[in-house]
Amino acid sequence: MNTETILVLDFGSQYTQLIARRAREQNVFSVIYPYDVSIEKIIKLNPQGIIFSGSPANVYQRKAPIPHPAIFSLGVPILGICYGLQVTAHLFKGKVKKVRAREYGHAKLRVDRAQDLFNGLPSAFDCWMSHGDQVQRLPKGFERIAHTSNSPVAAFRNREHRIYGVQFHPEVVHTPLGYKIIRNFLFKICKLKGDWTPSSFIRETVKAIRKKVNGERVVLGLSGGVDSSVAATLVHQAIGSKLNCIFVDTGLLRLKERDRVRDTFRRHLKMNIKIVDASRAFLRALRGVEDPEKKRKIIGRVFIQVFQREARKLGRVPYLAQGTLYPDVIESVSFYGGPSVTIKSHHNVGGLPKRMKFKLIEPLRELFKDEVRKVGRSLRIPKELVERQPFPGPGLAVRMIGSVTRERCDLLREADWIVVDEIKKAGLYPRLWQSFAVLLPIKSVGVMGDERTYENVLAIRAVTSQDGMTADWARLPDRVLAKISNRIINEVRGINRVCYDISSKPPATIEWE
Repeated sequence: MNTETILVLDFGSQYTQLIARRAREQNVFSVIYPYDVSIEKIIKLNPQGIIFSGSPANVYQRKAPIPHPAIFSLGVPILGICYGLQVTAHLFKGKVKKVRAREYGHAKLRVDRAQDLFNGLPSAFDCWMSHGDQVQRLPKGFERIAHTSNSPVAAFRNREHRIYGVQFHPEVVHTPLGYKIIRNFLFKICKLKGDWTPSSFIRETVKAIRKKVNGERVVLGLSGGVDSSVAATLVHQAIGSKLNCIFVDTGLLRLKERDRVRDTFRRHLKMNIKIVDASRAFLRALRGVEDPEKKRKIIGRVFIQVFQREARKLGRVPYLAQGTLYPDVIESVSFYGGPSVTIKSHHNVGGLPKRMKFKLIEPLRELFKDEVRKVGRSLRIPKELVERQPFPGPGLAVRMIGSVTRERCDLLREADWIVVDEIKKAGLYPRLWQSFAVLLPIKSVGVMGDERTYENVLAIRAVTSQDGMTADWARLPDRVLAKISNRIINEVRGINRVCYDISSKPPATIEWE
């Protein structure tokens, strides 16, 4: 879609998405493909630069991930990171060997050549290492441009062919000047302009949607969250009244969500929206189900049934628009056939049965959440909607450990509203990625009004994050936690104990299920 593109080849690193983000943060569009993507596909993509990610693999192991050697003949600048440096050295007949003195964590990088990749950087600075192998002999035509006390070749280059490699990880925050190294690769070596902005994204996306739809109608399942709202606004800007939104009340939504969606989209944004109360169907299908993956799949199946039924009532509508994001794709499937593992299913990714003959429109598929918010602000979507915290597609069902019933949903809905209300009152809401309540499948003994109680236990989850790929638990002030706990126990009949979740992602996920 954009003429300037950086291709990130994924060799299995946990930091691959960070590499793509670092390019995007500097207004350069980036995409991730598996390391073994075909040369034909790369040529069609026409990238202005290629970055090799790291990997837990070794170049000398059996079935080591190796890119097609012809990639080096495309005349495109290449930057190899960690394993990316090693595989480059290996393919050019250098020597890579396992060493006893492995290098993990902080190291002092000493620059030998302060041009191009290290232009404008100090002669020594901190970097983050994570390897047990070394380049012990440089390939012919390559020269060392940096080293550490443990790595004789911590960075190299073949200046003639614009091939570079670094043994450390410039994409992580533990390499404080890493963004400058990536910036030098993008602008000094690849000679990019950096003109990928929310405005340019909106302009190109609207044009692409209009061209693809070609006067036909589009249906969109609106949830009221940031993703579907931004997707709907983009499609609406492209085709106007030919967009038909369907809002399905699953019975698993936040407090007063249906009214909020109706007011925002029908009254303020002037979109065609049909509201369907399908709560009975969802709760009936979920009766007795406790396994979280089964819950997600049931919700996805019922949603499709309801949505399909309502969409048929609209007559001929060839296109379906969805607010799918990059993290949805990465977490749901082995990304583009690459090495990422399935964490959990998302009911809006890859779940459409073949009998649904819609053609998909996913305008946000390659955006991270913070990028979607930037696009939303540029579209002038109401602030309170754009800045809403993420809410899972399966709703309260995955914030309710154990069985899903209407009574438990109502209990959780009230408690969750209090959590968010107090966090907003404390001025903390914009600083948090997510803050919500989780209903646990246990009860505890308590005392209220001199009487013994045996009621539900609730957990509070609040995290900080940039994109949801990693997250840290939020250090909420004691007074805020005390106020939340006091209000929930006093105002929500059926809860007598409140706990606070202090686990980060990884190892935990943000949602409990």
